[in-house]
Amino acid sequence: MSRKHAVGAVLLWSTVASAFKLSLRYMSPLQLLFYASLTSLVLFGVLYAREFTPRKENLRSAYLGLINPLLYYTVLFSAYDRLPAQEAQALNYTWPLMLVLLSIPLLGKRPSARTVLGLFLGFFGAIVVATKGDVAGLNFTDPVGVALGLGSALIWASYWLLNLRDKRPLVEKMFWNFLFGFIYISAAMAATGGLAVPPAEGLAGAIYVGLFEMGVTFLLWYRAVEGDMAFASSLAYLVPFMSLFFISLVVGESIAPATVVGLAMIVTGIIIGKR
Repeated sequence: MSRKHAVGAVLLWSTVASAFKLSLRYMSPLQLLFYASLTSLVLFGVLYAREFTPRKENLRSAYLGLINPLLYYTVLFSAYDRLPAQEAQALNYTWPLMLVLLSIPLLGKRPSARTVLGLFLGFFGAIVVATKGDVAGLNFTDPVGVALGLGSALIWASYWLLNLRDKRPLVEKMFWNFLFGFIYISAAMAATGGLAVPPAEGLAGAIYVGLFEMGVTFLLWYRAVEGDMAFASSLAYLVPFMSLFFISLVVGESIAPATVVGLAMIVTGIIIGKR
């Protein structure tokens, strides 16, 4: 059963990059985050209702919710708003490399030669993607978008490290994170005057993102990792490549050879340096 959970999670996560890009045709990044996070909050609220127990530990979500969903998804959706989906998802997928970099000063990890090689290869792959293969010229068509894509990876890696110390059950943790996060997002929406009902297509996309990027898929993945971590971890490497298929099919982007090459380098770098 755990392998079915892993397959389901990988399939769903492979579609969300397309959902981001399509939804952003009808709404701003902050609007997408508002309706998607509301969907996730309702989902986790229903799952958590029977075990609802406010306690001091849940105050930790006051800052975790600031990082995710508010900061992480604002930066990520802004990257998708500026860049082709294929580039944004490849740059965001460098988060395991960011995790390795952060673990060196924060966890006192000493990088091996293998790790350094993996980091170099992975980040070089990110440059290949961002420059569309023009590495020598370092010609970035949208430097801000590239910075946002890499920034989202750095934020997610930081959030992942902070979560290592959070021993609360998954559903409880996610509910409180999204509760605090939704309060922050609502305040940001009110401050920017973005409180408006989007077109039906955008709203449907936001609900899909809330369910299958932020909600159901995390539960499937958690079950998959609990049951067979090795299988789930190996299968996860398929996500960015399957995403390219859906981006081409659904969004209509022509996948650049440089994206495929750069993404392959990123994934290879992660595999080499994962220890």
